[in-house]
Amino acid sequence: MNRRFKEILLVLIDVVFINASILAGYFIRFDWKIPANEFLPYEKTFIPITIIMIVTFYAFKLYKSIWRYASVDELVYIVLAVSFGTLFSFIYGVLTKCTLPKTIYFIMWAFVIISSGGIRFLRRLVYSMEMTPNGTTKNGKRILIFGAGDAGSMVVREMKKHPEMGYIPVGFIDDDKSKKGKQIHGIDILGKRDDLLNITKEKNIDEILIALPSAEKQEKSEIIRLCSKTGCKLKTLPGIYELIGGNISVSQIRDVEIEDLLGRDPIELNIDEIAGYLTNRVVMVTGGGGSIGSELCRQIARFNPKKLIILDIYENNAYDLQMELNYDWPNLDKEVIIASIRDKKRLEEIFNEYHPDVIFHAAAHKHVPLMEMNPKEAIKNNVVGTLNLVECADKYGVKKFVQISTDKAVNPTNIMGATKRACEMIIQAIDKVSKTEFVAVRFGNVLGSNGSVIPLFKKQIKAGGPVTVTDPNITRFFMTIPEAAQLVIQAGAMARGGEIFILDMGEPVKIDDLARELIRLSGFEPDVDIKIKYTGLRPGEKLYEELLMSEEGLQNTKHKKIFIGKPGDYDFDELKEKIYNLQSKLDCDDEEIFKGMEELVPTYKRKKEEN
Repeated sequence: MNRRFKEILLVLIDVVFINASILAGYFIRFDWKIPANEFLPYEKTFIPITIIMIVTFYAFKLYKSIWRYASVDELVYIVLAVSFGTLFSFIYGVLTKCTLPKTIYFIMWAFVIISSGGIRFLRRLVYSMEMTPNGTTKNGKRILIFGAGDAGSMVVREMKKHPEMGYIPVGFIDDDKSKKGKQIHGIDILGKRDDLLNITKEKNIDEILIALPSAEKQEKSEIIRLCSKTGCKLKTLPGIYELIGGNISVSQIRDVEIEDLLGRDPIELNIDEIAGYLTNRVVMVTGGGGSIGSELCRQIARFNPKKLIILDIYENNAYDLQMELNYDWPNLDKEVIIASIRDKKRLEEIFNEYHPDVIFHAAAHKHVPLMEMNPKEAIKNNVVGTLNLVECADKYGVKKFVQISTDKAVNPTNIMGATKRACEMIIQAIDKVSKTEFVAVRFGNVLGSNGSVIPLFKKQIKAGGPVTVTDPNITRFFMTIPEAAQLVIQAGAMARGGEIFILDMGEPVKIDDLARELIRLSGFEPDVDIKIKYTGLRPGEKLYEELLMSEEGLQNTKHKKIFIGKPGDYDFDELKEKIYNLQSKLDCDDEEIFKGMEELVPTYKRKKEEN
């Protein structure tokens, strides 16, 4: 039966009900003995009254609703439509001086609501009878919802509206004692978080949905850890700031990710301060196609730069970002340039053509074990490339230069960390002799970035294990990609030149714990379903990382998550001479290069492999 035919059929049914309701009013009003003269107004006005009522029904879109999903909203529309239709019918009678007995209008109003509303909600009733007692289709994943608030209520309603998604809401968990034993949309509130393990077993729960969009990050991460112990697949909703409209749809339900366990509050940005140095400026991001670089580009696009220059040596990532920005920011003026920061002549051409105002330098070789095996490439790219960039920035009058650094630059034990410390030294040295404001921003590992442990762990879990961890006691600082990019941009706004900004990374995380949590989030039990294998520390790798050197001290800023390390005292000409001397050794064997790096970076202590 097509929709047009259904609509016509419903109109005809309404016509019958409207007139039947008027006749019922007559019979009730006159106790089944209707005087002929009293019936005359009906004979003259039944057609106009019917037309008025049907037109009013159309005005309230009663023929457009999908009645199998009818709810309180649809009931309100029915009452309003019948009320206005009855009012307009009475006004018509007054104007034509042919009114029905007034009692009949009230009876008609009540009977039309009951009959026309009833036939519509009958479809909803039939639909409900096709479902389980909980109001869902019989085949699907059994869902336990953590949070019996507004979000949980909307989720259940959406699940009932969209059974094709395959979700069966079985019950709620909520810590509010007063809610236990009550129902929301026919779904029981089964207990508190202390009852979680028992409930998941008793109810054969497949998945737990955490419906707490307004919960603090710390609380939410604790709930996720608790839920992960059940062995159920975990789902969640976006945060409250991503649900500005207050509407929740089934499509917004997503898997819980390891990032949800960080337990930190959202980054607070000073938008006015940031806009002041990015809006209507030419902004260049080196390594723009990488994890941090691409996120910087996405964040910068929000502030309407005059032009965004994405510089990268690797064309595939740069192309993917270009296509993404074309879609998300079609009016953004941008240029994707494939070039190497090692090539100073090419950099001169780029700077001469575009004259960037702000540079975020994210281009670097960053993989510790790979760089330990390829120290020449680490020095060429990270040290020489950065020197090329800062000299071009100084020469062409760049206003602000932000170097992306790493916690591995602190007391480095590997060549990658040493090269990044050299970059920090370059930044602090040239800032003393340049009008450009040169700063560095130092932070730890970024969850989900290219080459980080999370993608590796996910692949290993997907393959059935084992998940490889270097050492059971190894720890790292972690931050999400958006967190890191936002804090880098904020630090750039605060920069006055020469600072090393250090981002608050929270508490260090044990990689072993991270691996186990990720296994649980994937619905498996560590060391039972998925084995964990310890492989030993890799060349140059520390058991733990630091964010601050002892001589740096720490200074607060107006942003609670950003601190400043004490500036180092370096002479730019002397530092350049040392870099040129190191560059001249790049044709020597690796041992000479490591020694040259120790001369350039006094805090570098190479960690040699034990036999």
